[in-house]
Amino acid sequence: MNYPDFFNRIETITLQDELSDFLGTFEDGIIEYSYLDVVKSAGHSCPTVAGAYLMILEGLKALYKDEIPKRGDIFVSFKDDALVGVAGVIASVITQITGATETSGFKGLNGNFARHDLMQFNADISSNVKFQRLDNGDSVEVSYNPSQIQGDPLMNELMKKMMQGVASKDEKISFGKLWQQKTEIILNSASKVISIK
Repeated sequence: MNYPDFFNRIETITLQDELSDFLGTFEDGIIEYSYLDVVKSAGHSCPTVAGAYLMILEGLKALYKDEIPKRGDIFVSFKDDALVGVAGVIASVITQITGATETSGFKGLNGNFARHDLMQFNADISSNVKFQRLDNGDSVEVSYNPSQIQGDPLMNELMKKMMQGVASKDEKISFGKLWQQKTEIILNSASKVISIK
């Protein structure tokens, strides 16, 4: 499987999952997620998937500081409806890493480890996403705005040709490289595209 090298250079996200520990899946329930992991799940790499990854990475750093975040112990709120824009795509990435779901997740074992009621949409928040710890109630709100990251101007021209079905093989390859180049810039610009309060 070939993919852009930068996928391997993005900071990983480590969490501790008590269910994983209980079931003997990973030692001490420690799970490490990479950008490549979420790209595999999403099936592609783009500014939206990159933004979701960065919101989790930076949001959990702010929420847990020097502690390891607890997977399955984080409530996630979205400002938007799940069917609006890319909220659903972002939610899928957040679910993969935090375990939080709205209704379809794991129902738990004897009242423990439930994940099915840890996400809500249409929340009364001013940011894109809010992460809240269940153990102490602490929370952070995270916004993602990649608008100031401009891609190569040629990318839009190539995308138009791709959408019209008239792009050559070389143009398709060039478009993919430029698309991933922009995504890499976003992933390396967390301080510019992510804000936390």
